Amino acid sequence: MEALKETVRQPRDPRRWWILVVLCLSTLVLVIDSMALTVAVPSMTEDLGASAQQTQWILDSYILVFAGLLLTSGSLGDRFGRRKVMLIGLLLFGAASLAAVFCANPGEVIAARVAMGVGGALIMPSTLSILITVFDEEERGKAMAAWGSVSMLGLVGSPILGGVLIDHFSWHSIFFLNVPVVALAVAAGLLLMPESKAPWQKADPLGAVLSAAGMTALVWWIIEIPQHGAFAGRSLLTLATAVVALTGFVIWQNVAKAPMVPLALFKHRNFSGGSLSLALVQIGNGGLLLVFTQYLQFVLGYSPIKAGLAFLPLAVTALIGNTGGVKLAARIGNRFVILAGMLVMVACFALLTTVDADSGFTVPAIALGLLGLGAGMAMPAAVGALMGTIPADKAGVGSALNDTIQQAGTALGIAILGSLLSSGYADRMPSNAPTAARQSIAGAFTSTDPTLLHTAREAFTSAMSTTFTLSAAGVLAAAILATLVMRDAKPEQPAEVPQGEPELAA
Repeated sequence: MEALKETVRQPRDPRRWWILVVLCLSTLVLVIDSMALTVAVPSMTEDLGASAQQTQWILDSYILVFAGLLLTSGSLGDRFGRRKVMLIGLLLFGAASLAAVFCANPGEVIAARVAMGVGGALIMPSTLSILITVFDEEERGKAMAAWGSVSMLGLVGSPILGGVLIDHFSWHSIFFLNVPVVALAVAAGLLLMPESKAPWQKADPLGAVLSAAGMTALVWWIIEIPQHGAFAGRSLLTLATAVVALTGFVIWQNVAKAPMVPLALFKHRNFSGGSLSLALVQIGNGGLLLVFTQYLQFVLGYSPIKAGLAFLPLAVTALIGNTGGVKLAARIGNRFVILAGMLVMVACFALLTTVDADSGFTVPAIALGLLGLGAGMAMPAAVGALMGTIPADKAGVGSALNDTIQQAGTALGIAILGSLLSSGYADRMPSNAPTAARQSIAGAFTSTDPTLLHTAREAFTSAMSTTFTLSAAGVLAAAILATLVMRDAKPEQPAEVPQGEPELAA
């Protein structure tokens, strides 16, 4: 990876920490929007008169477009300039958010969410690729930890902020919140951020079409698993489309003269091991917020604002884990920090399996603290090790590849864990219970029968324990995989790069 080593030898940009602020703001707007919207959905659907299917599309349209365009947008950043692509994404995201404020029906909101998905796909890969090109290997861990900490604070704080805004204003304020953050990020980006891009190469339109079609179909298939099953008629057709498109994409990338994605990155143990480990972790974590938010509100009876505040242990310990993990990785290497962090996360999920309807919040609070500590240690170290294998001229598409794998893992986790929770809950509810109560715990709370409500709480927590057992298994598998496959960087000088193969340098 001689190209990346060359960037390390260059003088450090004196504005690099201000640039990090811009990158954090750009990432924060995506996190805030995604999490705050989950709090706003009940109010929004009631005000718009949206059906259950329309509500699902309001949430899923963004994810489909975002996941489908990540690889293409990463390639565009490398080709035309990462700063330029990120700023275009921010402007589109901000404009779509402002348009959503004035939406009067579900169709308009879905259209705005699609546009926001395009903007988000342009933003996300550029932030990480700019970070690894601005910061050298010595400082990259600290920058990655700060970037991750801001994302974690946004993840925890946005439901609280969303609850406050809805209580005092309306669901429209959730979208308007994005506008000033975007404006600040664009202004700072124009003033502070330098442009960076790869040497010019021929475009790969076929690769872009195949990747977009394949990833969109794959995420769509995952999203519909709980409702239509994995291999029913409609789902099978979607899965077949994903398999054909993604297989064609891999074949084409191996024969194209100027491939969009350097699949040779998977020959690096740190990239392949890090990517698969992060995907497994995201499968384990993917359903946690979905499941745990319902536990807090329906089992413990918390308001949306109080449920958001309940995640504070996770935020505090994540900051501690980030800080300590960076220092520890500098001493013992990324691999064992990843292992330690993931084992702490396994302990969190194991503890959550013991929670029942009468547990209260003490045990979950300890578990959330463990999750924050473990994730704060493991995730930045894993991403740092993975991104360290990517040549500077492929930073955009390389980070997009990492983002895509994690997005697929998150979507798969939500689908699998959500389906497991729903089916487990339904199996544990009595057959004579009302249909709405058997379908979901939210449906049970339309009743005022205290016996039915207690039964629903017990059924939900029992199904939740099974769900978190699977999460623990997924994170444990990720820990073992990371330890066996990944290698820590060695201090000696890198070997000479074979002529004509700069992207394969280790």
